[in-house]
Amino acid sequence: MAVPKRKLSRARRDKRRSNVWKLEAPTLEKCGSCGAYKRSHRLCPECGMYKGRLVVKKDED
Repeated sequence: MAVPKRKLSRARRDKRRSNVWKLEAPTLEKCGSCGAYKRSHRLCPECGMYKGRLVVKKDED
């Protein structure tokens, strides 16, 4: 069996693992009707439109 000859330091071990757990922010795009930023393939939280049609009616307060 392959066994390491020397113990890896914590710094060297953690450097190798650092990129594995990095989270990315979701990509945002502009809504075609109101111009607000929203996630792709999802309903616009501001106006309630999806693919050019009204899905959820928003109340104007």
